[in-house]
Amino acid sequence: MRQEPHSLSLRQKQELREHKYLSPYASFSDRTLGREKEEVPCDIRTAYQRDRDRILHCKAFRRLKQKTQVFLAPTGDHYRTRLTHTLEVAQIARTIARALELNEDLAEAIALGHDLGHTPFGHAGERALNRVCSEGFEHNIQSIRVVEILEKRGQGLNLTKEVRDGIRNHQTGSLPSTLEGKVVRLSDKIAYINHDIDDAIRGKIIREDEIPLEYRKTLGFSVKERLNCLIHDIIASSEGKNEICMSEEIRKAMFELRSYMFASVYTNPIAKGQEGKAEHLVEELYEYYITHIHLLPGDYVELLETRRESKERIVCDYIAGMSDRFAIMKFHEHFVPKFWSIY
Repeated sequence: MRQEPHSLSLRQKQELREHKYLSPYASFSDRTLGREKEEVPCDIRTAYQRDRDRILHCKAFRRLKQKTQVFLAPTGDHYRTRLTHTLEVAQIARTIARALELNEDLAEAIALGHDLGHTPFGHAGERALNRVCSEGFEHNIQSIRVVEILEKRGQGLNLTKEVRDGIRNHQTGSLPSTLEGKVVRLSDKIAYINHDIDDAIRGKIIREDEIPLEYRKTLGFSVKERLNCLIHDIIASSEGKNEICMSEEIRKAMFELRSYMFASVYTNPIAKGQEGKAEHLVEELYEYYITHIHLLPGDYVELLETRRESKERIVCDYIAGMSDRFAIMKFHEHFVPKFWSIY
């Protein structure tokens, strides 16, 4: 029996508006595949709004403010961190999702959660853990462990399957099942390519006029112009379609610009000269906790006992959750004689 509008909750009214205003290709909140553990729906928020709020309020999200994006311990307040990167991805994803009449709340939730599993010291920390752990380490898989297991003392956040799918598959080589997840996947690349250029120029690693002219002619002659070009191209190419795509010319230029950044910035000795030290620090912490497992916080020891997971995986969980500052503090605590702190 159909409910009268005046008897509907605020959540149900929002769900009806989604069906009225969103694209038929959007992910509708009332058609979610659900959560691992069934819950009573919120009377105010849709399922994806609830997921967004859970991610925003979790501890792993707050720690992103002290995690490296590209530059290790840069001198200046205006370089990106993992948190500001996440916020920029979320804003780009929301802009595209809104323009394409997709579910903006789902896109935002995926974007806010996509890097929760990132290690301290950026990809240097990820490489180190992947090298020393026999089970391997990937930050997107770790992000899923954060939301499914590690948050709330082993209870996880109990997010919807669509949000978890988008988080798991946000990297190149993976493909999310929803259009909103595909929007985030491209928004991540658009964000880091352009804000890393901005940071590299700020750090005097490259100059704007050193970026190959062919890419600038196609995409734009500033970060602002390139962002505008890429976002508009995705919207124009995807509008009215059950896919998220780019024109071939713009897609090719974007990925060639990405390759330029790997060659000129991501492996540049000025930008990356200290990464070997960061990797060594992470490796030393890993080996230390493997042999001193009892020193892990109680929540991790409890996970080791109740979930029957390996020491390697639980130690990775602990180290990956550290901020840069906390990892350095723990390294000093375990490896630097206390009286040396006076020097």
